[in-house]
Amino acid sequence: MTEEATPAGPPPPRVGWLSSGRDPAARTLLREVVERATRDRLPLDIALVFCDRERGESADSDAFLDLAGDLDLPVATLSSATSWQAFRAGAPETADVDRDAWRAAFHEAALRLLEPHRLDVLVLAGYMLIVSPLMCSRHAMLNLHPALPGGPTGSWQQVIWELLRRDATETGAMIHLVTPELDRGPVVSFDRFPIRGGAFDPLWEAFGSKTAAKGLDTIIEEEGEAEPLFALIRSTGEAREIPLLYRTVAQFVLGRLRAAHGHVLSTTRLPMDLTAEVEREVGA
Repeated sequence: MTEEATPAGPPPPRVGWLSSGRDPAARTLLREVVERATRDRLPLDIALVFCDRERGESADSDAFLDLAGDLDLPVATLSSATSWQAFRAGAPETADVDRDAWRAAFHEAALRLLEPHRLDVLVLAGYMLIVSPLMCSRHAMLNLHPALPGGPTGSWQQVIWELLRRDATETGAMIHLVTPELDRGPVVSFDRFPIRGGAFDPLWEAFGSKTAAKGLDTIIEEEGEAEPLFALIRSTGEAREIPLLYRTVAQFVLGRLRAAHGHVLSTTRLPMDLTAEVEREVGA
């Protein structure tokens, strides 16, 4: 950021960071956001890191918990796997296990761990569970989705294949509020970038020839994420995801965004287009 953040007035919001810690990307998100805040002298207060895996469940989540400790961040854990197993064991054998009921029960228990920390806004950063409606109503929760507002839903892989299917000319990412409707909560911020021109054009041409010869489904099956156009779109978007997340969280610290009762209030019109700020950071 070009400005050093020493805002007067109320203290910075207390941020809860929710992650399953399932892969190195989860660690990178947390480390990079903290390092950027230190670089910019942004008084970012991550008041709690919550992980739905406990120690011993996987090497990656253990490494994530180690990182939170190294960063001197408070940690709370509650195993979703153990909770699910217990819920299934308690269900009648003749009945289908109600995932919605389990999800509600698990997140009620999670809320009891979060509440003493008086969190203002929650950041979902590699948190692999669908949260309960109650949790959506209690806290403003921010989630990164790798598509423009109104763009494709689903995983980042599904998003990119859909962009290719649509012959899209641009894409981006958005930070949106988590609601019971998956990937469709109100958009808080976004960035956009073109996927035409420069290195993209010859890859689009090659992709079009392959699609005409054997169809998209065959390309997905044979090449998957290694398909060159797919891979370039992914790497271009991935380079912008951490800057977008960080700069959105920074808006809360700087007082431009505020969370209250599960909603986000702004001194400017939402969603915020952070493309210029993101591109400056990527270019630097």
